[in-house]
Amino acid sequence: MNLPTWITLSRLLAVPFCLYGLQQPGLGMRWGVLAVFLLAAATDWLDGYLARRLNQVTELGKFLDPLVDKLLVLAPLLALVELGQVPAWGVFLILARELAIAGWRVNPTLQSGAIPGANQWGKLKTVVQIGAIALLLAPPTANWQPWPLLLFWLTVSLTLISGLIYLLPSRK
Repeated sequence: MNLPTWITLSRLLAVPFCLYGLQQPGLGMRWGVLAVFLLAAATDWLDGYLARRLNQVTELGKFLDPLVDKLLVLAPLLALVELGQVPAWGVFLILARELAIAGWRVNPTLQSGAIPGANQWGKLKTVVQIGAIALLLAPPTANWQPWPLLLFWLTVSLTLISGLIYLLPSRK
């Protein structure tokens, strides 16, 4: 395994901290969860940058990166469902898309064998997801409350659109 792949795997360390921290009361813990989440999200850019810069793009990295991204995104979303901050059916739509794409990406009968990387819509979706989750993780304030939820629904929309765009070329 190369450095970018190790960085990808390091993102997994944020998941248990975020899940535990969201169950703890207090503003300090919420700010801590937000900081850890944003640091982990930044490694998504870093590992991709290093893989390209060092010419270390691998099939393993192309497989692990989106899988780890899904865990980093879905874990806090599920915790936020439990806390009543986001509706379960919105998170279900995100989960359904992510599972469908993950299954498609590794199924050799549906594509050419090489694992395709994320397209621009998938990358946009990831950036908006990270932004929405970051706002939802921040301690809520009364006058700021509608914005995280609005961004969450934009995330759900982009997630579905990017999934359709990802799957439609495979029909040709």
